[in-house]
Amino acid sequence: MPRLVRVLGPAVLLLVAVLSTLVALAYGGGASAQLLADPGPVVRWGLPIAKLVVNIAAAGTIGALVLTLFALSPKEREFGTALDFAAASAAVFAVASAVTGFLTFLQVTNVPFGISDQFSATVGQFFSQIELGQAWLATTLIAAGVTVLCFAVRNQTALVFVTVLALTSLLPMAQQGHSAGAAGHDAAITALGLHLVFAAIWLGGLLTIIVLRTQLDGERIRQVIGRYSSLALISFIVVAASGYVSAELRIGSWDNLFSPYGILVLVKVIALIALGAFGILQRRFFIQRMQRSETSQSRWFWWLVVTELGFMGLAAGVAAALARTATPVAQVVATEIPQSTPAQILTGELLPPELTFSRYFTEWDIDLAWLLFCAFGIFFYLAGVWRLHRRGDKWPVYRSIVWVSGLVILFYLTSGGLNVYVDYLFSAHMLMHMMLTMLVPLLLVPGAPVTLAARAIRKRQDGSRGSREWILIAVHSKFAGVVANPLVAAGLFAGSLWVFYYTPIFSWAATDHIGHEWMTVHFLITGYLFVQSLIGIDPVPFRLTYPFRLLLLIGTMVFHAFFGVALMMGTSLLLADWFGAMGRTWGLSAIADQQMGGGVAWGVGELPTIALAIVVAIQWSRNDTKVARRLDRTADRTEDSELIAYNAKLARIAQRDAQTPN
Repeated sequence: MPRLVRVLGPAVLLLVAVLSTLVALAYGGGASAQLLADPGPVVRWGLPIAKLVVNIAAAGTIGALVLTLFALSPKEREFGTALDFAAASAAVFAVASAVTGFLTFLQVTNVPFGISDQFSATVGQFFSQIELGQAWLATTLIAAGVTVLCFAVRNQTALVFVTVLALTSLLPMAQQGHSAGAAGHDAAITALGLHLVFAAIWLGGLLTIIVLRTQLDGERIRQVIGRYSSLALISFIVVAASGYVSAELRIGSWDNLFSPYGILVLVKVIALIALGAFGILQRRFFIQRMQRSETSQSRWFWWLVVTELGFMGLAAGVAAALARTATPVAQVVATEIPQSTPAQILTGELLPPELTFSRYFTEWDIDLAWLLFCAFGIFFYLAGVWRLHRRGDKWPVYRSIVWVSGLVILFYLTSGGLNVYVDYLFSAHMLMHMMLTMLVPLLLVPGAPVTLAARAIRKRQDGSRGSREWILIAVHSKFAGVVANPLVAAGLFAGSLWVFYYTPIFSWAATDHIGHEWMTVHFLITGYLFVQSLIGIDPVPFRLTYPFRLLLLIGTMVFHAFFGVALMMGTSLLLADWFGAMGRTWGLSAIADQQMGGGVAWGVGELPTIALAIVVAIQWSRNDTKVARRLDRTADRTEDSELIAYNAKLARIAQRDAQTPN
């Protein structure tokens, strides 16, 4: 049975995927001949198939790497086999990406295939100067690099960076998923990126387990499948949510649901529901029963895995065809819309209505990535608290309250009314910055998530690394010791203000969605490190004494105030070709709005800092009280032996001074 599954599972996946791609292309018209500049049937049918192979190979690479990080032990043979499978998948990924890029070139340019110098020069120009060609070239090179690294690297910690590199290969594909400048472009990039990453983890992890089946004994296979099942559950939630967002952007209304594109989406939804049902059976039925009866349940379980791979192949094939099928909602670039406004040309979206106080709470622009981050953060934190409660351990209620409050505010900042206006008003951008870097960390740090994870998550005993192990490794790493140093954290916190706003980084963050997401992560992390160095409960390599903490905080406040005053008094507009070119007919002028943003940095930004100073002062007072109580207990236990010895020493000194002649 194990050897049969190793052959039958991947075969079913590929067969169903290819057949569903061909059928979906024929039904949706994704491979129909074009009226003008038709590239030919080889390109029209071959490009979706090549893209399908890219997706499956990328899944094998990423899924195997993630499984080595979170489920497999480097002490066992399984670890090396999984990395060999990742390397083989990455090699296929690189070749398929190169083929896909070449077929994309033939489709876009409609240049007949040939071996002339002119054809070669055109190909070189496409891959070196055209954005679409550069994207596929980058994907191919990254996949080739991952292939080599999977063979060369066997250290678990180093494999984290290999996995990050492999995930980076999906970024160019995510950015191709929606027309640049079209409405909903940012949401589409986020949704497609999440969809690609977690679908890869889901499918690739299952393929890896099949490859490892003969190397895992009865008890070991149950452990690995249980760990994979947790990853698959998270992946299912993210894939479902991101798939809904992508479909909503492209279908638009219920009337379009029965268009060819909508029908294919429904088929993919049915496949997803079936996969969710398989996951429930896997978690609730087969894994538990396999523990009691290996021989009777194992065979049914592996047939279930083969069937699950068949439905994954169906979903992958339909997804490849959907990428080539015309959407009911036209993906029109803003510059192609007659009488498009300056805001549409710059952002791809209509200029929002005039900002009023009520619109801070009535306007929404949901960022799916941060919505899922906050939701998972709240769920896993409360799950950890509940686990402590069940075993009789206590966890302060206020820590749960501040943690949940911090994540709720983070969700609002990244998805609420402030996020709607952040691209159009510098003041809104600055307010979001100040709250991300000062208010949110002030609530998250007292939640002590690292301490909770160390106490609530079970310790691994087989040499593999779970969430607990990775968190503790990260916290105690040399890099963390450097960035968590109070002086370094303060330098990052304050110095990044000037580096960010007075370098091209600001333009990247304002004009590019990836830059905007990086900005959010950067401000959140630097603020968290700074607050952690002052009032944190979680362990850090070094802490300043309380007087120096207050001095450091005061110095940072002065730095912030100076930055705010510089903006308030400045007469040169930052990003004039962005904030000054939106065509707003309401609100302050661009320069006046920037000066108000300086006031936000000076005034509003200092309020959390004052609260932070109060917390430091309270902790200082409580620490003095604790020290005094500890000394009192020591004195009671030793009957004031230290005080008696000290008084005796003073008496001897006084006696000696009295006997010494003047």
